[in-house]
Amino acid sequence: MTAPRADVETWFLDHGLPYFVPEERDAARAGLRARRLAVLVLALLVVAAGAGLLAWFSEQYAAGPALWLSITFLGLLAYGATVLRGRPILAFALSRTLGSVRYLVPMASRALPLLLVFVTFLFVNAEAWQMTSNLPFGVLWFTALLMLGLAVLFLLVRLPEEVDRVDDAVDDAFIVRACAGTPLEAAAREVADDPAVDPQDFAQVAGFEKWNLILVLVVIQTIQVLLLSLTVFVFFMLFGSLVMEAETQLAWTQLDTLQNVPHLSHVTFSLLKVSLFLASFSGFYFTVSAVTDETYRRQFFSVVESQLERAVGMRAVYLALKAR
Repeated sequence: MTAPRADVETWFLDHGLPYFVPEERDAARAGLRARRLAVLVLALLVVAAGAGLLAWFSEQYAAGPALWLSITFLGLLAYGATVLRGRPILAFALSRTLGSVRYLVPMASRALPLLLVFVTFLFVNAEAWQMTSNLPFGVLWFTALLMLGLAVLFLLVRLPEEVDRVDDAVDDAFIVRACAGTPLEAAAREVADDPAVDPQDFAQVAGFEKWNLILVLVVIQTIQVLLLSLTVFVFFMLFGSLVMEAETQLAWTQLDTLQNVPHLSHVTFSLLKVSLFLASFSGFYFTVSAVTDETYRRQFFSVVESQLERAVGMRAVYLALKAR
């Protein structure tokens, strides 16, 4: 191999691709054995029982499912980061997203206006305030988690198509372009110049490696959507605290009194609830639009598309050199 194997595998780990390294992939596969998964399922059942008991003792029954989902998500995240060797995926996705924060304002300026025009009509609608104000916080939090879950599920369904599209485009020019500035830059030119080697023979990504790419894209897209949803939430909190008088909120919510958020005299719990609901709805809308709508796609998905092409190209050269 022209480039030392250790350098290439270190590059994979630094770029959130642990399952491209055979040892890491084998360790993750071991973490999915029935015995380990049985322990994980048992722990989740214990958490479910604990959340149910806590909700029963506190008489906040609606908080049980939301609490269980929140703890389950954190537990699965910890299991994936440690046992399934997914820490490099999370680290790279976070660093990539934080490194592209400067793009958040341009993206928001293009994506938010039309959405805010639509969602603001819901915000100044009495039915929306009445519905959210009468929801316990547990149910509202469960609804927000449900929106997030649907968004992630949509990404898991659609993003495999992006991986298939990229690995079908691999050729000599592709791998030279993708490997520029990496430990395999010189090796990519060697493979491209070798008439006996067809990069497409090593391009198709499947199994753990395909899911590695999908998970990187899902985490990056999810963080971007959460940041934009937070922008919507802050907008409505500021907008509502300025224009929504207490008399209007009482009339729309049909409550006897309004409760203010501690230390925020101009912010009521009703405003907090409706802002959270609309922000979670906006996040789901962002997710669908980022993948399906070409205008939004150029702003959101293009941020990580080049990284996807580089990963597929690096893998093709890596396997071609191993075969040689």
